[in-house]
Amino acid sequence: MNERSEPTTGTAESLAGGDRVDCGMASATEAFVSHRNLLFTVAYEMLGSAADAEDVLQETWLRWMKVDLGQVRDRRAYLVRITTRQSLDRLRAMRRRKEAYFGSWLPEPLLTTPDVAQDIELAESVSMALMLVLETLSPTERAVFVLREVFDVGYDEIAAAVGKNPAAVRQIAHRARRHVDARRPREVVSPGETRAALESFRRAVDTRDLQGLLDVLAPEVVLIADGGGLRQAAPRPITGADKVARFIVGGLGKAEVAPTGEFTVVNGNPALLVRVDGEIDGVMAIGVQDARITGLYYIRNPEKLTRVESETPLTLR
Repeated sequence: MNERSEPTTGTAESLAGGDRVDCGMASATEAFVSHRNLLFTVAYEMLGSAADAEDVLQETWLRWMKVDLGQVRDRRAYLVRITTRQSLDRLRAMRRRKEAYFGSWLPEPLLTTPDVAQDIELAESVSMALMLVLETLSPTERAVFVLREVFDVGYDEIAAAVGKNPAAVRQIAHRARRHVDARRPREVVSPGETRAALESFRRAVDTRDLQGLLDVLAPEVVLIADGGGLRQAAPRPITGADKVARFIVGGLGKAEVAPTGEFTVVNGNPALLVRVDGEIDGVMAIGVQDARITGLYYIRNPEKLTRVESETPLTLR
């Protein structure tokens, strides 16, 4: 047998086919990687959980690798469609988990890159205040609102993603928008205004200044704390400036070690990274209107604090 014999025609075709498969996989991988930050942002805004968003991306990747790219006209749109479907399935499952959650549930905070804070639309869409409003929507309403209002996806593409016809999607979008507009902050607040309110809050907390707290808190301020049953937290929201201020000052009086707050940017907005004896205790995010704090959101659940020291890139495009 001649050791230098050429491969048979069948073998050559097999090798060529292998090259095409490798080429297709490389192309699919390139498309997924180039849109990964967008897909993560879509999943996170729908779920409020970075851990679940990462799981959704893994499922999206597995399904994307089975797609015939020759039949895909718009790879970005197709990837968003897969991500939306996977997010919807997970969001419905999360509803059951949240019903059994100990105490109040808050979105998982993300340390975000500087460009997120500079993008007013993106920063508002991932703010704690708006993310909590999105929690009041049904899974389908949330998906439609996020895709239409945040990512400006067309009705036909949304319909394909959520399994509805375009006319139904328009109605859902109108209903969701009306619901959110009735509950979202009246106006977009600049990072500078938020930081100023946060500075006044931190100063009052550091000095145990009850009147200082009352001055910076809006009369109907709401404090929501999330310990997840793993750390102590108020089991229910506390409403009213006097109650919130006294709760904070009272808690500080019982603390063995005084907490310290360092400025950070969480979900595109100024926040405080709270430490006790040098260890991360939680993240305090706020909502502001008319220079006063309308919402205090304190995440203490350690399972939700894994992304507050390394930046997570988010994007609308």
